[in-house]
Amino acid sequence: MIEENLENAMARLRDMFDRAERILPFTGAGISTECGIPDFRSPGGFWTKNRPIPFDEFLTDRGARDESWRRRFAMQDSFGSAKPGRGHRALALLNLIGKAPEVITQNIDNLHQDSGILPNDVIELHGNTSYATCLDCGKRYELAWMRERFEANGGHAPDCDCGGFIKTATISFGQSMPAEPMRRAEAATLACDLFLVVGSSLVVWPAAGFPAIAKRNGAKLVIINRDATDIDDEADVVVRHDIGTVLAPFAAQ
Repeated sequence: MIEENLENAMARLRDMFDRAERILPFTGAGISTECGIPDFRSPGGFWTKNRPIPFDEFLTDRGARDESWRRRFAMQDSFGSAKPGRGHRALALLNLIGKAPEVITQNIDNLHQDSGILPNDVIELHGNTSYATCLDCGKRYELAWMRERFEANGGHAPDCDCGGFIKTATISFGQSMPAEPMRRAEAATLACDLFLVVGSSLVVWPAAGFPAIAKRNGAKLVIINRDATDIDDEADVVVRHDIGTVLAPFAAQ
């Protein structure tokens, strides 16, 4: 059901959190917007102003690789100082007290880790943009090193010592989903008794399928999101209020 009254919604959430033995938060871009990171897919968002660079184009076109890195450093200048918001801190506390041993995220901003959740407890379906890796040998590269070389080379991205292409550790359009995070996400989904969607429009597949899997497996389903989703009718509670406001009390218990 859609809970229109904020006070009633928060009371219901507290009761559900108290009753749950294993909560599984599933976060999308909406949890990070109050941190100054825009939702890329919304009107006026990044992808409405910049054509996404598909993975196959990144592999075959030097200019596309250079443009991809130019955009990454521009994003760093705009959003690199972002800190975890109230929603992140609330989920970090649920993790700390053992209520939410893992978090699934579609985000690539590293804010769950910055909020205090151990990296091993964050299941990143779309990767992480805070570092880079070689697509061939897997060597890790830090962004400061990449930027220094990029600028020294006149705006051309360096390649790995092995000759492979270096890319932020994110999943691009057309790139295969990472097998291990997907496996972990499915296992966590089947183990939870409360699946908590926070700030996701649930339109990006296959990640969007996990809430329905949890519901079919007997878990309660809560959706906290500004806009409607395609599975609102399947949820036990739908809260269309500001995420930070809804979750802030749970960061202070």
